[in-house]
Amino acid sequence: MPRPKSHTQEDLTERALKTFWRAGYEATSMDDLVTATGVSRHGIYSAFGGKRELFLACFPRYRELVVRPAFSAVEEPGAGLAEIAGYFEHQISAAEAQGLPGPGCFVANSATEVAPHDAEVLAAVAAHNGRLQRGFAEALRTAGEPEGEVEAVAATVVTFATGLWSLSRVVEDADVLRRSVATFMDMLKGRVR
Repeated sequence: MPRPKSHTQEDLTERALKTFWRAGYEATSMDDLVTATGVSRHGIYSAFGGKRELFLACFPRYRELVVRPAFSAVEEPGAGLAEIAGYFEHQISAAEAQGLPGPGCFVANSATEVAPHDAEVLAAVAAHNGRLQRGFAEALRTAGEPEGEVEAVAATVVTFATGLWSLSRVVEDADVLRRSVATFMDMLKGRVR
């Protein structure tokens, strides 16, 4: 009789996500994944096929565990600038609770390390950024951003977010991030008055 699995795919993926998020794809070895997940190489290969497939499975897990809780308020009907600011504060508070400097954004890290050389990772990054841009665009419309400029401004908010999470990888004080957000939000408010 086969032994029952000691893990679920969700648990395995969540543990692998933490490892890839901190160390990056290239620096994470199969031995690192075995140690982090508590699952043998055979178990990882059986469940996913290999390191790359496990890495790709981390994107939907990241959306579920990190993006959805932080970004869902921005995607609600009637969301505006307060919800955009709330998204930034949610992520800063989470980083602060884990300890800064932190790992930044898993997707932004993957965008610079892996996406330039891997079409599937590039597609996952584009899907993530597209979701953010759509959410920011709707919130900006609600706030009164002129329609002809909404998409460009929303893309700028995505760019700011990516830069902010990159900055979170090298600062120890969350107030540095909060001051950047306050300045950025003041600029957005100045546009929609």
